[in-house]
Amino acid sequence: MFTRTDDKLTTTQTSIFLTDSLLGAGILTMPRSVVIATGTPDAWISILLGGFIVILLALVMVKLSQQFPNLTVFQYAGKIIGKPLAFVLNLLLIVYFIVIAGYEMRVLAEVTMFFLLEGTPRWIIIMPFIWISGYLLTGGINAIARLFQLIFPISLFVLIVSFLLSMRIFQLDNLRPFLGDGLLPVMEGLKSTVLVFAGFEVLMFLVAHMQHPERAVKAMVAGFGIPLVLYFVTVIVVIGGMSMEAVMLSTWPTIDLLRSFEVAGLFFERLEFPFLVIWMMQLFCNFTCYYYSASLGISQLLKFKQHMVSFGLMPIIYISGVMPQRINDVFSVGEYVGWVGLILFFLIPLPLSIVWLIRTKGLKQHV
Repeated sequence: MFTRTDDKLTTTQTSIFLTDSLLGAGILTMPRSVVIATGTPDAWISILLGGFIVILLALVMVKLSQQFPNLTVFQYAGKIIGKPLAFVLNLLLIVYFIVIAGYEMRVLAEVTMFFLLEGTPRWIIIMPFIWISGYLLTGGINAIARLFQLIFPISLFVLIVSFLLSMRIFQLDNLRPFLGDGLLPVMEGLKSTVLVFAGFEVLMFLVAHMQHPERAVKAMVAGFGIPLVLYFVTVIVVIGGMSMEAVMLSTWPTIDLLRSFEVAGLFFERLEFPFLVIWMMQLFCNFTCYYYSASLGISQLLKFKQHMVSFGLMPIIYISGVMPQRINDVFSVGEYVGWVGLILFFLIPLPLSIVWLIRTKGLKQHV
């Protein structure tokens, strides 16, 4: 079963799709988790190192996917290691996408309830977003990518403007001393920074949807480079504006940074409200990436029609999102999801690549 020939992505669309799969709730919570892990102001170094490690790992995914034109990992895994084992690995990947989709939707609901619509029942916030995303999925990946192209520049603009205006409270001393405790804390922070990039597994099916799969490496570098820069800048600005101690005590440090100052003369003197409204759209894009990934996997693995699968997944994703009882439970789910994503990477693309190299090399020697 091949992908639809009329549902292809340009290189730019592929980059934005990948960016939206990485750029979501991490902007709101990542500074706290990274600072806690490092315990020093050098958390920004961990972000850079972790990002480059993930880019190298993602390159393996791209190169493997390019060996199977028009096929996703749900389709070509069986050709490498056999259908039974591939079915199990792909099923784990689908469950992972469902859980992370529920996590992203729950974070969206929590932020909305706390800052924008206090007292609103959680289900009233979650259900409309799931319904809209499910309807969007019926148009295929190209329709999704076109929406992402509209929302992403707006999100990027609002984020950059917010950070530029927050520079009025930025203090360079909050980022000092540089490597005061050596490299060990930076290495300790790597585990948290790598988890921020959970979701890069979408690469294993994105390449199959590209109009020019030979440009997949270029799309991957751009798609990872944008979130890497934004996460790096976020950590710098948040720590510099709030101090390391304040960041560690904050649930939503990025939002608290924007709440800590006012800009007189602008239509919005408090920036957290326009920022949150726009970032809700970005979280919706992030959620849709994983929702689509799960529905695509089930449809290709079980030979069901994808639009039927997407509607059938709605209650499952809803349950996944509302299961954590407290906000600390939500953050715990996010941490577990990150670890599972890394484990799945070592269970799927690396072994598949090794087996494929051994088989192709053996065939060449036999010939």
